[in-house]
Amino acid sequence: MIKMYGIKNCDTIKKAQKFLMNHQVDFEFIDFRDHPIDNTKLQTFVDKLTWEKLINKRSTTYRNLNDEEKDNITLELVLKNPTLIKRPVLVTNNDIMVGFSEKSYLELC
Repeated sequence: MIKMYGIKNCDTIKKAQKFLMNHQVDFEFIDFRDHPIDNTKLQTFVDKLTWEKLINKRSTTYRNLNDEEKDNITLELVLKNPTLIKRPVLVTNNDIMVGFSEKSYLELC
């Protein structure tokens, strides 16, 4: 089962969900705000993707961080501010993808 992590009011999440539904791809949506991820899950994301790919540097949340926080992204900081995570995070049986790309998502069909 594919799991999609994000926040429900995100436009990119809505596009990704619509794409998967239109292509009859089953997935479970997990909203970071309703069901916060834990240290282990976040560490798995970081290990697979790196902070550089995982953090959304264009987000309001990121822009509101001070310079020290921006230079020292930690699990605790991201768990406290899950909107720092680029969306969506898509977890399949053997991969973790971040962001929405029709080309990448077509491989799931």
